[in-house]
Amino acid sequence: MPRRSRIVRKVGDRPLRLVLVDDHEMVLEGLKAVLGRYAGRVRVVAQAANAEDAERLVAALDPDVVVSDVRLRGSLSGLDLCRRLVERDPARKVVLLSAYDDEQYLFQALRAGAAGYLLKWVDGQDLVRQLERAAAGDTVVDPTMAGRAVSSAARLQAGEFWPGARLGLTQRESEVLALLVAGLSNRAIAGKLVLGEETVKSHVRSIYRKLEVGDRAAAVATALREGIFR
Repeated sequence: MPRRSRIVRKVGDRPLRLVLVDDHEMVLEGLKAVLGRYAGRVRVVAQAANAEDAERLVAALDPDVVVSDVRLRGSLSGLDLCRRLVERDPARKVVLLSAYDDEQYLFQALRAGAAGYLLKWVDGQDLVRQLERAAAGDTVVDPTMAGRAVSSAARLQAGEFWPGARLGLTQRESEVLALLVAGLSNRAIAGKLVLGEETVKSHVRSIYRKLEVGDRAAAVATALREGIFR
């Protein structure tokens, strides 16, 4: 079946219809409360705690903008959700709202087809303004990240970046992967990098997802095969 074309509406002729996606109920309720102050400009039509439910809601409701966290519980992340929604409908507007101000997440979001990447501490008025811009066809990026992202992109183009960047790994994830390759345990990595062990486990899970592997041995094999570390 051919994809149907979607007409981007003019901003201001009716409230933006939003679907919110986050796996923390308190975050969802807080976001709804903030957006509720701007009822004449935005309206939350549904919310979901995981990517699978979000996909069903988007298919049924056809919102103007999907606002999703980057990290979600379950097998699919917010980046995966974005990629799937945009593959199904290239005109779909997805804005990632994240607590992570790492430019590598921004690059991944844009590669996934996101209409924007904003940080969760954005104030309500600016959030609404940015969502309106995204609905109108602009790509919106948190201004605190824009300069660093440009600098990082230039360094990446020049080959002056950390190992693993080309596979979407953040600098910290590359450091963790290097220590995995060296044979260190999660506890040893935590001590080496002065991190909590749970933080290291979170990085390891993210590495597995980005490298599309299921365990430590496969991650190490991929790192060596791709020439990330020698």
